[in-house]
Amino acid sequence: MNVKEALFYERLENGKVRCNTCERRCIILPGRRGACRIRENRDGKLYLLTYGHPVAIHIDPIEKKPLFHFYPGTEILSYSTVGCNFFCKYCQNWDISQASPEDYDTPYVSPEEMVESAIRYGTIGVAHTYTEPTVYYEYARDIGLLGKKRGLVNVFVSNGYFTLEVLEDMVKFVDAINIDLKGDEKFYREVVIGAHVDYVKRNIKEVFKRGIHLEVTMLIIPGYNDDEELFRQNVSFLAEVSRDIPLHISRFFPHYKMSHVPPTPVETLTKFYNIAREELNYVYVGNLPSPRYETTYCPNCGNPVIIRYGYNVENLLEGDRCPYCGYRIHGVFEKKGKKGSSGENKEAPPGPSNA
Repeated sequence: MNVKEALFYERLENGKVRCNTCERRCIILPGRRGACRIRENRDGKLYLLTYGHPVAIHIDPIEKKPLFHFYPGTEILSYSTVGCNFFCKYCQNWDISQASPEDYDTPYVSPEEMVESAIRYGTIGVAHTYTEPTVYYEYARDIGLLGKKRGLVNVFVSNGYFTLEVLEDMVKFVDAINIDLKGDEKFYREVVIGAHVDYVKRNIKEVFKRGIHLEVTMLIIPGYNDDEELFRQNVSFLAEVSRDIPLHISRFFPHYKMSHVPPTPVETLTKFYNIAREELNYVYVGNLPSPRYETTYCPNCGNPVIIRYGYNVENLLEGDRCPYCGYRIHGVFEKKGKKGSSGENKEAPPGPSNA
C-alpha cells in the first residue's frame, strides 16, 4: 500500500502527533491511527495510508453530487478511498466510509492517471466524493492541482469538518463544494458521533466568503432532525450567509444502523421546501423525483430556467441569465468540456451514493 506524509500535522512530546486536517484534531500515539482509520503515526510522522488507492471510481452526472448550479447537465469523474472522520449511523456508503485500508485490495492509481481518465471520458473534472475527501486530502490535492493545469474543475462533496488550515489550501484547486448541514448539536453528538455543528456552520460561511461555489444538503430523518423550528433556524442561518446558496432537502431512506427508521414523509419534504423558499432563492428536494421540486425557478419572474427530472436536464438559461426577464441566476453555467464523448460513459457503474 502506497503512503504519503501528511501535510497538516504537528509533532508532540513522546512521539505523538496532532493531525490538523479535520476538526477532530486527533492526537495519535506512535503506531496508532486517527479516527478516520487512514492516517497513521509512524515514528513520530503522520502518514496517509490510502494515497493512490481509490476504492471507487465512476462517471456521475454533476447533479448526483448534488450540484445544480455548477455546469448543469455535465458529467464528472468521481472517486474516493476508504475512511471517514464521521460515523453517521445512517451512512449509505458505510461499507467504504467505515472501512480500513486493509479491508480492500486496491491497485495504485496515480494522480496523473486519474486526471487522464477524467479527460479521456470527456468529463468536466474530478469529484472527490462518496466518503469524506478531507481525510484523503493529500491525494485529492495532488489530483486537483494537476487537473487544474489541464483545465479540469474540482468538486468536494463534504461533511464540512475540515480545518481552516486546510480550507486556505483548498482554494488553490477546489471550484465547488456541497456541504452537508446535518442537524443541531445533539444530532452531531449522538448520530454523527462526537462532532460539533459549529465547525460546519463556520466552514459554510468561510467557503462562501472565499468565492468557492457552494451548495448545501440537509438530509431530513424522521424523529431525529425533522423538527420544524430547527429546520427554520438552519434555513435562516443559510439566508444570512446568502439567499443565493442552493439548498438540497434530501429524503431519508432506512439504511445501515438506522434501518428501523421509516422514510421521510413526502408531506414533510414539501412543507420544508415551501418554508425554505420563503428565505432562499433556490431550493430543491432530493430522492423524490419530481420536476416541480428539482427545477430551478427565476427568483425575479418565477419562470422555470433549468428543468430537471432525475438526471435529465434542460437548461434554458442564456449564459447565466433568465431567458424571460434577464435576471442573473447564481451559479457557474458556462459549458466546460463535453458530455458523454465515450460510449464507456454510459456503461460505467453508477457508483456509491452522495446522499
